[in-house]
Amino acid sequence: MLEEMVFRTDALPAADRFDYWVELLGRTHAPMDLRSDYTDDFRASQRVLDLGGVTVWSATYQPLAFRRTPKLIRQSDPEAYHLSLVVQGTGTGEWSNRETAYKPHDLFVTSTSLPNDIRSSTGGPVTILALETPKALLPLPRSVAPRLVGAPVSGQEGMGALLARFLTQLTADTSAYQPSDGPRLGTVLNDLVAALFAHLLEAGDCLPPETHRRTLILRIQAFIREHLHDPSLTPATIAAAHHISTSYLHRLFRDEDATVAAWIRRLRLKAARRDLTDPALHALPVHAIATRWGFPRATDFSRAYRAAYGTTPKDHRQQALNGRK
Repeated sequence: MLEEMVFRTDALPAADRFDYWVELLGRTHAPMDLRSDYTDDFRASQRVLDLGGVTVWSATYQPLAFRRTPKLIRQSDPEAYHLSLVVQGTGTGEWSNRETAYKPHDLFVTSTSLPNDIRSSTGGPVTILALETPKALLPLPRSVAPRLVGAPVSGQEGMGALLARFLTQLTADTSAYQPSDGPRLGTVLNDLVAALFAHLLEAGDCLPPETHRRTLILRIQAFIREHLHDPSLTPATIAAAHHISTSYLHRLFRDEDATVAAWIRRLRLKAARRDLTDPALHALPVHAIATRWGFPRATDFSRAYRAAYGTTPKDHRQQALNGRK
């Protein structure tokens, strides 16, 4: 089962519950100015899953107003994007450039670096599923954040539905996952967020060329991660899948930290290294792991692995297993 933390206000005296909730959200999200008509006996609960760099949580609470002010941002900014899927309840969100109403099955995006004012407008409890991902994992120019926050996204169709279904299934039952699955699930979620952001940015009018370029790179990187297992994944097949020339693909990666081929190889080796050191996969032969991550020839895999990590896959696995004894 994935490791998770559960918080409930009903474990505290009624007079302390609201202040506890304010402090809790300040730690699990970002400091906010919270207001509610139910402060005398505030009822709320939250489950938090740590998936490596990405955090997922579900929460049910009585109607609230959340305000992230410029002063609070100056005091503390975790520099993250936050996406909320509304399960129950209605409300509105206000940002500097838009105001958006939300209802069940809607997704909305906020940034910890930008002011917002989000208010519940329902008399009953509100339930949301949410995820936060560091901006460092989504290297978009700061100028695009105002285009994303508050943008209305349906959780019932298109890219929004893919993300909503994954969040819903993940939080419904974590018993099928092991703690070591957490970072893998976080990577999948981050790729889905990147794809959703790319979709939202490309849907806008007259986007700057640099924004188009950045979102295309994000889509390509997500495509590569999804197809790492395919030994036929090459710059040519990637370019064809995105309707661009191979030379343009190489130009896109010119400012990245590796060429296209080197980026593919690095991700494959990283995935193989993770599997080799996973106790749950100790019985899976090295050559099967190599094939699983796009290395059909064992000699090619061993040579690339030694060049990257200074040891053979077999020796690295043995060292990892001995270290756990």
